[in-house]
Amino acid sequence: MKSFDKSTQYIMEKLLENFKQKRLLQIFTIGLRYLIGSAFAFASIVKIEGQRFTSESGENAPINSAWHFFETMYRSGIYWNFIGWGQLFAGFLLMSQIFSTLGAVAFFPIITNVFFITISYSFGGTPFITFLMILGNIYLLLWDWDKLKVLVYPSVNYQHKPIPFMQRSAWMYLGFFYFFITILMQKSGQFFASHADLGINPFFFMLGCLIMFLVVGISTLIVQLRRK
Repeated sequence: MKSFDKSTQYIMEKLLENFKQKRLLQIFTIGLRYLIGSAFAFASIVKIEGQRFTSESGENAPINSAWHFFETMYRSGIYWNFIGWGQLFAGFLLMSQIFSTLGAVAFFPIITNVFFITISYSFGGTPFITFLMILGNIYLLLWDWDKLKVLVYPSVNYQHKPIPFMQRSAWMYLGFFYFFITILMQKSGQFFASHADLGINPFFFMLGCLIMFLVVGISTLIVQLRRK
């Protein structure tokens, strides 16, 4: 039975190793880290600053409603800040690429908790989004299985084969840039919401940030592919 388990584990790991050699999947994995990491970073700022997640107070909402639940967490103070810092930390680790394995591990319990919150209350289509984020997180954990398997099999020999394309520092720098832009977009959104009288259109500002990110990302990708 043990030999069967070892052979099955070997086959699965060889399949995963071959899977990770696909350049398109390597790019997808990098982009997925940016995507779900930025979602957490974006959502963390209001909690860190001690602001409501919703535009209005949910104090008078039904006690079994999502708005009352968010109001309760907001009123908790330190716990609300703690959630924000946890999301920011996990998002930053994922987007940094160099600490992405630790980020995927830290991300999992947080997004699982968020998912069960969304299915416990009436959130419309939000549970579908949080479920997709869980699937993305599981994908990232499986991608780094060669690093994490020692947690499941303590006696196994640790063998990690770095992927040169994914180890290039450009992805780290782009992650830091995207992290900064994410925070800037969140803060600018708060600014425009409180200074609507200035006549600045937030849509064009956000569009400019997106174009900047795409230009840098595509340029970096082209350079990396040419260096192959």
